[in-house]
Amino acid sequence: MEKFIENKKEEMLGLLEQIVNIDSGSYVKEGIDQIGEILKEKYETLGFVVDVIEEKENGNHLVISHKEASNPKILLIAHMDTVFPKGTVVQRPFTIEGERAYGPGVIDMKASQVTLLYAIKSLVDSNDPSYKNIQIVLNSDEEIGSPSSRSLIEKCAEDKGYALVMEPARKDGSLVSSRRGKGNYTLHVKGRAAHSGIEPEKGRSAIEELAHKVIQLHELTDHEKGISVNVGMIEGGSSVNTVSDNAIAHVDIRITELDQVQPLEDKIEEICASTDIPGTEIELEGEMNRPPMEKNEQTKSLLHTIQKVGHEIGLEIEDTATGGGSDASFTSAKGVATIDGLGPVGGNPHSENEYLEIPTLTERTYLLAKIIKRLTTDK
Repeated sequence: MEKFIENKKEEMLGLLEQIVNIDSGSYVKEGIDQIGEILKEKYETLGFVVDVIEEKENGNHLVISHKEASNPKILLIAHMDTVFPKGTVVQRPFTIEGERAYGPGVIDMKASQVTLLYAIKSLVDSNDPSYKNIQIVLNSDEEIGSPSSRSLIEKCAEDKGYALVMEPARKDGSLVSSRRGKGNYTLHVKGRAAHSGIEPEKGRSAIEELAHKVIQLHELTDHEKGISVNVGMIEGGSSVNTVSDNAIAHVDIRITELDQVQPLEDKIEEICASTDIPGTEIELEGEMNRPPMEKNEQTKSLLHTIQKVGHEIGLEIEDTATGGGSDASFTSAKGVATIDGLGPVGGNPHSENEYLEIPTLTERTYLLAKIIKRLTTDK
């Protein structure tokens, strides 16, 4: 497998250039679907069956299994969308400088799409039946919280023993063994407008009410327990000499344990159930949209297996925790042993300087192929 992968390096870079040079931001449906069609054809050539889950607004999702697969136990997840708007590719297309490749989405996570495909190609080429033990979900909306693919991922995870999520490895090559859960809430405060100079007593300030709520929400933060509540954006009012009749706050929530969700939601609802400024009204909307990925015993066991595989091929694999979210949270919350960060190594995702460390493209492809093989033979 290793020799096959190394011999395919230039071919892999060619595919990477092709898909990086297609705008596929989460709201660029035509670009995501174009990438989906390219990958669909390549998987079908390998004998895989590709089910296209049609979406009206976002890109289509793909669910992929080999035609001879029977109750596969390994779920692999890789998203096709990026954070970049249409037109980004024209401004800065795929380029290579030394040992690094650059371009929108090159590491998050188009290089992972190449890694995944060629890991499977190597298994097929070596007549290793492990490729029949996998199911793949390529989704189109991870960067906006996976609103339409979450239920699909959770459904596919129901009968799986392992979930391998293809987000990029960290800059130091570490895999991700835990992630904080995430929620987004919006507070809409309605007050009563009045001229602040002529008759301020007739007004009911929505901004003043919102100020009370911001303080109360921030007091829910408990860094020792890994809970953070951050009002990151506020807006409101119509002019400086008007008592504001409207105000809005956008709130980001982070947690580390699943059992923190309900108590925190209850406290947020309690805060917003009453007002401090008489005559104002509050409407709360939002939810905890990503559960935490916890480093439980089954995930530790999977990590240990991956580390043994890495050691066998000369890679010392470390793991880390991160505050960012990914689809790994959904499989972990369903009770499936989950490891994330199985893509190549790179850095600066979501920025103009996003890059891939090119030598790790083949290195992590070989690692992934060996992991799939090991998890199949050890079952």
